Amino acid sequence: MTAQPQQEFTGKVVVVTGAGSGIGRAAARAFAGAGARVLGVGRRRHALDETAADRPAIAVHTADLRDPEAPRQVADAAVERWGRVDVLVNNAGATRMMPLDQTTAADVEDLFALNVTAPSLLARAALPHLRRTGGTILNVSSTYGHRPLPHAAHYAASKAAIEQLTRSWALELAADGVRVNAVAPGPTESEALAAAGLPEADVEALKREEAARIPLGRRGEPEEVAAWILRLADPAAAWLTGQVLAVDGGLALT
Repeated sequence: MTAQPQQEFTGKVVVVTGAGSGIGRAAARAFAGAGARVLGVGRRRHALDETAADRPAIAVHTADLRDPEAPRQVADAAVERWGRVDVLVNNAGATRMMPLDQTTAADVEDLFALNVTAPSLLARAALPHLRRTGGTILNVSSTYGHRPLPHAAHYAASKAAIEQLTRSWALELAADGVRVNAVAPGPTESEALAAAGLPEADVEALKREEAARIPLGRRGEPEEVAAWILRLADPAAAWLTGQVLAVDGGLALT
């Protein structure tokens, strides 16, 4: 998908977490291509450098967002460099297979620290700047934020939390002129399954199974999701807030 936003992002400053691969990388590059200055955030410096290669509008910031100080440092890095924040894309997250009979407190806490607590604290850190610019928060959920996912229930629950945070923040911040929306991608090509610790053969088998369940017959590409992140963040969507848009090839309909 190569759809362009209705309005360019020239002069806007965008923070994208999880920018080292997948949807985050695609979003960072798409915003830069639309004229924005982008701070790409992630844990792996070499991956961030690949995202920013030959794209001078993208600066990179290495951080583990589970560190309680990291959200403030990220917001400060954007403001110190460019003086403002207009868009926050909370994309960073982890997928973890966690059958109930193997669930531990440490695993649950670690998953929620990255998938729920980190985006909450980053939104808090960016909020004073977003209030000044009339900016927007764009959260990345998942089809499984509103569909059950056996053997990975806590991952699904973390994404359900993101969707409810999106709706609640949208109401809370509406009077400040700050919009909050989310995209809920279906299975999308990325490193997430391998990062979850699945063997390569299992990853390929799961990809085939997912594609077979999707009405449009295939997994998504990161650029297809990024196109909708830009559309929801676009000032032309000024009357849209509190929405969770499924970008999943129709999977949510099944």
